[in-house]
Amino acid sequence: MYISPYIVNTNHIVEVMSDEWIRNTFFSAVIIFVLLVGSSYLKKQVNIYITYIMGIALFVSSITSPLRTYLAGNFSIAIDLPFHLCGISAFVCSIMPFLKNKQGLFNFVYYTGIIGGLMGILTPQMTDYDGSFYVYFVFYLRHVLIFTMPIFMLRNLNLKLTQKSMVSTFVILNLLLIFLMPFNFYVGGNYMYLAEPPQVNNPLIIGEWPYYVIWFEVFVIILLILLYYLSKISFRKTKTELV
Repeated sequence: MYISPYIVNTNHIVEVMSDEWIRNTFFSAVIIFVLLVGSSYLKKQVNIYITYIMGIALFVSSITSPLRTYLAGNFSIAIDLPFHLCGISAFVCSIMPFLKNKQGLFNFVYYTGIIGGLMGILTPQMTDYDGSFYVYFVFYLRHVLIFTMPIFMLRNLNLKLTQKSMVSTFVILNLLLIFLMPFNFYVGGNYMYLAEPPQVNNPLIIGEWPYYVIWFEVFVIILLILLYYLSKISFRKTKTELV
């Protein structure tokens, strides 16, 4: 793979089951629990306002992170564009609350947000870490929100999924793959980890390139099906909560 001369290795990996990982995972889980369970006791209009706040937080972080890097003179198209799955999901989540018709974007980000957010929390690898608390905080904030927001909106805003959403999401992901693989080669990047596997230990990564990409396709199909049926039986409010 071509390596861009502008890249500086800024990866920060939080090893699974380390003290740092346990602390961060615990606080992430608490925030997710409070947002999802607490929303059950709030009126729909209040929950709508909460989605506005989450969307604004994601939008601000999506803009300020690359801007901060650019102003510091360290911006590189190889690592600082929002082309990772979580960056794409964060942008979609940031605009979705303000759209009248949310269903189309929700059909996509329900899957990508939950998968990407969960992977980011459980197997954290910060590719743009500069040692600052800001980057560290924003990494966890964004992954917590892109994981929580689709479930939050499913439970509280009466959004629903169709079986076609699984197929459309899989197609979109593969279109992104077709675009990003040559783009990665051209700029020396590793967006969506399509050029080389992440350095962090991830159980969904099997083998080296290109085999782990093929295996990941299989895992994505399984996760899409699982998340679709979870949306029907586990993530929705119970009748008691709806009263």
